[in-house]
Amino acid sequence: MSESRIVGYVVGEATPIEATFIALKPPRLGQYVTLPIDGREYLAMVQAVICGDVILNEEIHDPNVVKKIKKIRAEKGETGRYLKARLMILGDAETFRKPRIPPSPGTEICEADIEILNKVFSQYTEDNVDVSVPIGTLIAHPEVKVHLNVNKLLSRHLAILAVTGAGKSNTVAVLTDGIVKLGGCVVIFDMHSEYGSAKYGNVDPNIIRPKLNPWYLSVEELMVLMRIYETHYRQRSLFRRVYKTVKSYVEEKAREEKLTLREKSQMFIEQLESHLERLSERGETEITIKNSESKIKTKRDIAFPVYDKFCAFMDEYKGVVSMDADEITKCIRCSCANIIELGELDENAADVVVSHTLAHLLIERKKHKLGLETSIQWPLLAVIEEAHILAPIDRSTLSKYVIGRIAREGRKFGLGLCLVSQRPKSLDPMALSQANNMIILRLVEPNDQKHVQAASETLSNELLAHLPALNTGEGIIIGMMTNFPALV
Repeated sequence: MSESRIVGYVVGEATPIEATFIALKPPRLGQYVTLPIDGREYLAMVQAVICGDVILNEEIHDPNVVKKIKKIRAEKGETGRYLKARLMILGDAETFRKPRIPPSPGTEICEADIEILNKVFSQYTEDNVDVSVPIGTLIAHPEVKVHLNVNKLLSRHLAILAVTGAGKSNTVAVLTDGIVKLGGCVVIFDMHSEYGSAKYGNVDPNIIRPKLNPWYLSVEELMVLMRIYETHYRQRSLFRRVYKTVKSYVEEKAREEKLTLREKSQMFIEQLESHLERLSERGETEITIKNSESKIKTKRDIAFPVYDKFCAFMDEYKGVVSMDADEITKCIRCSCANIIELGELDENAADVVVSHTLAHLLIERKKHKLGLETSIQWPLLAVIEEAHILAPIDRSTLSKYVIGRIAREGRKFGLGLCLVSQRPKSLDPMALSQANNMIILRLVEPNDQKHVQAASETLSNELLAHLPALNTGEGIIIGMMTNFPALV
C-alpha cells in the first residue's frame, strides 16, 4: 500500500460501526476512507473532525502562556497540534455488508480510491434498465457524481427536510427532472405555485389548476369545506343524513333519466341546498327514493347553522367548485411533471384537493395491480410540499389520514411519497418514520433535528451536529436509495 494514501491510524476503542483515528493530514468532513477489517477492505465516512493540542488545552487561563508556547514552537518548527476524526464504518464496497468485528487499534486508514467511490455512487441498473437519478456530487470528493436508485426511492418513500431557503425546492426540481428523463411520472402538490415555470426532462410540465366537483366529494370532504368541525356533533350528524339521502335520490334520477355529469352535479347541489333550507325553516323535510318517502326531522337551531355554512361554502369556493370538473387523476400524464397548483387555495381547500387526489391515486394503482381498467397505468411519485401543514402532528386532517395510508401501503402498488417540510417537528412522526429515504439540508432548530433523528435509523449525533453548518444546496442523503450515506 502506498504510504501517500495513508491518512491516519485507528486509536482508542472502536465498534463494528464506529472508530476514531489520529490523522497524519487534515481530514475533511464527509471524506471517504478505507480500512482493513478481518482481511477485507471496508469503506468509512468521516463524520466529525477534532483539532486539539496536548499542551494548549482548556486548563490554560493566561493568554501570555499561549504566546510563549507558540514562540518556542515557532523557533523549533513545531505545531504541537493533533487531528482526530470520528468514522462511520459503512460496509464492504463490493457487497455493502457491514463488518462483524471492530477494527484493531493501529489499523491504517487510507484515502478511498476514486474508482471505488464512482462504483458505489454510480448509476443503478435493474434488468439492464437504468433506474438512477443524478442528485449532485460528494462535498469532499466533487469529482464523484451521486446517483439515487429511483425504484428504492419510490418503494421506500422520501423526506426532504430543511429550513426555508436551504434548497428544498431545487432538490425537488432536480429529482423531478431526473425521473421524467427516465420516462417516469411525478405529481407535485405545489402549495406556493412555484414549480410551473420550469421544464423537467426537457418537457413542459402539465399544469393542473384543480377544480372540485361536488358530486365526487365525500361527506367528510364537504364538511371540511363547510367548516363543520369534529366538535360540531349534531351538525355533522344532520348533514350526514341529508348528504346520504340526497346522494341516493340523485343516483336514482341519474339512472332513470341518464343524466350527464353536469346535470348530476347541479341536481346534487340544488337538492342539498333545498333540503337544508327547508330544515332550517321548518325543522323537517321529505324526499322520495325508490317510491318510498324518507323524512328527516331536526331542531331548527341545529339546521340553520348547517344551511348557513353550506351557503358560505358555495360563495367562498365558487372559483374552485365546478359542475363540469372530472376527477383530477384523469388529468395526470405519464413521462411528465404534473404540477397541481394550490397557491390560490386556503388550507381547507388544499387539504381536500390533496387528500381526494391521493386517495384516488391509490385506488387507481390498486385497480392496475388487479388488472382492472384504470387511468393511472404507471408507477408515480407524489411530492407533498408543506407536509407539516397537510399532515400535522397535533391535529387531524383528511390528508394526514391518506398520507399515512399511502406511507404504509403505497409501495405495494407503485405509489411513492415525497414529504417536503421546513418544520419536521410539526410533521406527523408516523408519516415521517415511514420515509426510509431522507435528504436533509440545513436544519438549525434543535427540536427539528431531534425529530428527524428519531425518525431515521442512520443519522448519527456527529452528522446531526453538522446540519446547521451546511451551505445552501448541501445535504445529507441517507436511506435505501443510495448504497451508503452521502454528503452532497
